[in-house]
Amino acid sequence: MSIQSLGVGSGLELEDLVTQLIAAERGTKEDRLNEKEETVDAEISAIGQLKSKMTDFLDSVYELKSEYNLAGREPTIKNPSEDVEPFTAEASNSALEGDYAIAVEQLASGSRFETADAVDGGYSSSSDSVLSSGSGSLTFKIDSTGDTFSISVTAGMTVQQLRNAINSSDDNFGVTASIITTGTDDGGVKLVFTSETTGEGNDLVIVNDNDLADLQAVSTTDSTETLSYLTAVESAQNAIATIDGIEVQSSSNEFENTIENVSFEVSDVSETDSSGNYLTSKLTIGFDKEGLREKLDDFIETFNSLNSTITTLTRYGQSELEDDGELAGDFMVRAIQSGMANIVTSNVSGTTLGGLFQLGIDFNDDGELEISDYDEYGFGSGEDRLSDAMDDYYDDIATILTDSDEGIAARLYDYVKEYTTYNGLLKLREDALKDQKDQISDERERFELHMTSFEETLRKKYVNLDQTVASLNSASNAMLAALG
Repeated sequence: MSIQSLGVGSGLELEDLVTQLIAAERGTKEDRLNEKEETVDAEISAIGQLKSKMTDFLDSVYELKSEYNLAGREPTIKNPSEDVEPFTAEASNSALEGDYAIAVEQLASGSRFETADAVDGGYSSSSDSVLSSGSGSLTFKIDSTGDTFSISVTAGMTVQQLRNAINSSDDNFGVTASIITTGTDDGGVKLVFTSETTGEGNDLVIVNDNDLADLQAVSTTDSTETLSYLTAVESAQNAIATIDGIEVQSSSNEFENTIENVSFEVSDVSETDSSGNYLTSKLTIGFDKEGLREKLDDFIETFNSLNSTITTLTRYGQSELEDDGELAGDFMVRAIQSGMANIVTSNVSGTTLGGLFQLGIDFNDDGELEISDYDEYGFGSGEDRLSDAMDDYYDDIATILTDSDEGIAARLYDYVKEYTTYNGLLKLREDALKDQKDQISDERERFELHMTSFEETLRKKYVNLDQTVASLNSASNAMLAALG
């Protein structure tokens, strides 16, 4: 007798029984595996959060652990008025502190040439005026720099066509050609050549390579460079400034190392007084206090963020309604927090300031670092202490943070890096958790094989029972039928 489904032959609820037995066998063990996997996943996620916060903190500490990063110089400029800003300045870390009185008397410029009026041999009122009846070339160059390019002039080329050829030349080193229409018959149109090459002695030279008479009007010299034609309307000139009354010049508008390790770029001529004397602007080279403050603020922000994350991850719930942190009571993570706090509150010997408290940084009642704006202990507010330290003990600040043996930023960097590097303690912890997750996966595979085997055994057992009961039922029915 063939049984198609459990219980069909016997009429017993064998399928339900097998399902319940399988559920009972699966339930406890599967719940245990799920709970174990959830715990490992939560720890992996928590370690990832911690690593991310520690990496952010490490980046901010890096900015404070290098003496070079703290030795920046910041130029400040005070002009006679807000109407004119004659120059901007930059300073390297090796620039000396000091004040300088600077006036800009002249900007650097390139040379400018323009063709003569129409009545003096220039061109008529149309830009279609023909340059030459013959063919030749013009060479544009700056003798002192070696820059040069040439333009071919064909018979019948117009003023406009020459302008376009100059401006579109791939070899053009900074010469602009333009056309100005005077609006008078005497003036006609003028072809204007402007060179970007600044500096005294850097005038543009335009050579009439083939000595064509028609091209003398747009040339400064002939092929032998012995004859002169066009003369500069404006010659190239240097920028001129005075520094503490001393005249200085530059072939460009940038003065580099005129003041040692300081550069300034001029953009406007200084204002003058009623007597025509140039008014000076005050350039001050000092420490980059604003840059240091930004680094300290970033350090405080990332420290507090990391500290808050550790507190959240390692907390114990205060009641049954509050869950524990994913790393509740974790010794290693609490040790990180304690170690950082010890470094932050330490002092550096051999310094006038001593530590971060004298630098204005201290823990508040919430356990967060801050630069306070209130005086709690009679030593002045954090803002006051920081301001005094920057004004009077700037070099001490670098020692407190960067000293190779005791520097707070240097020690914090080394301490945190032990946990965050590729082979660091957090990476090892993370790898161990991932190994645990792999083991759980292996356990789950073995469990599923066990459940498959368990179900097969149950079904074989109850198939036999079903068939036996079905056979007994059939025999009973036959006997009852025979007895009438």
